[in-house]
Amino acid sequence: IINSFQRKSKISSSRRLGLKTKLLKRAMTMLEGDKQERKDERDKTLGERVPVLQMSGLSLQDLQTLCKELHQKIDVVDEDRYDIASKVSKNSKEIQDLSQKIFELKGKMKRPNLRRVRVSADAMLGALFSSKVKESVDFKANLKTVKKEEEKKEEVTDWRKNVDAMSGMEGRKKLFDAGQ
Repeated sequence: IINSFQRKSKISSSRRLGLKTKLLKRAMTMLEGDKQERKDERDKTLGERVPVLQMSGLSLQDLQTLCKELHQKIDVVDEDRYDIASKVSKNSKEIQDLSQKIFELKGKMKRPNLRRVRVSADAMLGALFSSKVKESVDFKANLKTVKKEEEKKEEVTDWRKNVDAMSGMEGRKKLFDAGQ
């Protein structure tokens, strides 16, 4: 039984290997050609921009003027190089900012790996309140105290004595007086 998920390759492995080696050889020759072209172009550009120096037979005055001209050309090239480097750094920073904004808009921020840090309560308060809290804080001192009103408890005595005392008109008078 042949598994339906496996497909049989249309090209044999030896033919595939042969094609791969031909492609690699072709890529190597193209790469060498590109290198040679770049080298020729560089030599041509340098030949155009920088003429060959002929210092033989020049007087001291001519050599000094030649040096001054070369220094001026060096200064111009350094200015251009500095300008280009500043533009490149500015553009790379802008690219980085834009890519950061893209990540924020997509909502796929990379979260850094957090490490577990042991911090005492004093250090944590110091970090929260910066330099405001320097001494140790006593948490119990800051808690509010609640005063409970004590309910008036009547003294419980022997109920028989209480009944005898409250019986009759005198007892009702005491209850009436106590209610007021």
